[in-house]
Amino acid sequence: MFKHLFKLIWNKKKQNFLLMTEMLVSFLVLFAVFTLMMYYYDNYKKPMGLEYENVWVINYGNSYQTKNTDSLNLYYETLRKTIKSLPHVREISFVSGNTPFSQQINNGGMTYKGKHIDHINNYTAEDSYKDVLNLTLLEGRWFNKEDAVSKNRPVIIDNNLKEVTFGKESAVGKLLGGDDDKNKMRVVGVIQAVKKDGNYANPGPGEYFRTDTGSFRWLSKILVKVDPGSDAAFEGKLYKTMANYMKNSNVEIEHLTNKLRSTNYFALVPMIVLGIVSTFLVINVALGLFGVLWYNINKRKGEIGLRRAIGATGNSVSAQLVSESMILATLALIVGAFFAVQFPLLNVFDLRAEIYIEGMLLSILFVYLLVLICSLYPGKQAAAIYPAVALHEE
Repeated sequence: MFKHLFKLIWNKKKQNFLLMTEMLVSFLVLFAVFTLMMYYYDNYKKPMGLEYENVWVINYGNSYQTKNTDSLNLYYETLRKTIKSLPHVREISFVSGNTPFSQQINNGGMTYKGKHIDHINNYTAEDSYKDVLNLTLLEGRWFNKEDAVSKNRPVIIDNNLKEVTFGKESAVGKLLGGDDDKNKMRVVGVIQAVKKDGNYANPGPGEYFRTDTGSFRWLSKILVKVDPGSDAAFEGKLYKTMANYMKNSNVEIEHLTNKLRSTNYFALVPMIVLGIVSTFLVINVALGLFGVLWYNINKRKGEIGLRRAIGATGNSVSAQLVSESMILATLALIVGAFFAVQFPLLNVFDLRAEIYIEGMLLSILFVYLLVLICSLYPGKQAAAIYPAVALHEE
């Protein structure tokens, strides 16, 4: 049976080659789409690592300029007390510019036992930062006042950086830095990685540093945790308080919920573009496959009628046409799978191998389903051809 089918396919190799090429291109595009979908889904399943509801971001320009550090700290401590005295304010924290769901980034590197790790998200935060975002502490502790006099600069890392650096070992108490580094940092805690770029982005690795006496010279954002249901009237009051205190500063208030929504939309743009392209391609392949099979039936009426005349059933004729299509799809998918499997083997784009494999399997199933659907109706039409009518036309 298969030998006969391969012979029929080979006799129409030029026509079938074009059809296989369409299937191959469809598979490769679908592989990219499904791999990206699995990557997004894999990230979506990971915990957010923070509570963003009822958290606002105050952006301000550093309007107070002085060389006296004590005066600078007094200025911002007074601002802190003023904001915390407002109703509906639970906690605030001065932070670096790369707040959750913002487009600002601050990357750096770190060395441990000769191993250098790049692209680490660096955050500067106060002791109250953990309470504002309700971060999940996995090991050790968060910053406190004792860290101001610590021999080694304290640092808190997330679980992604901990896994890359220490594996399954405990990270608390370990010193980070090269062998020749005199200013090594001591890990005092490990937190759950924060998905700062939205639900669909890969979180971390990240490390957190405690603010010092000179940090107010460059900090320009405040995270404010407010009571649930805080309305626009309170937001206006908070804005006036900031504007009156920092008269020469541009003040802007944002909500983390709105920033997360915008960040998610931005992250989904590549998925939407690929989805549109793949949809048009799949439609073209489906129409092409359907048209080729329909054309083959009209060209092969004599062959089909002869098979029916010598005893072939309608189901066997239909199965033959469907089988030919599935064999063509299999040949195209073998070539496509060869290229697709190179991505996990070569660790392209630094994604987990499981994501590529899941994307490849979904693409294979989709192509098979598409070919099956497109060949069933022409196969049914072929099965309905009467032997006498087909032979009479010949």
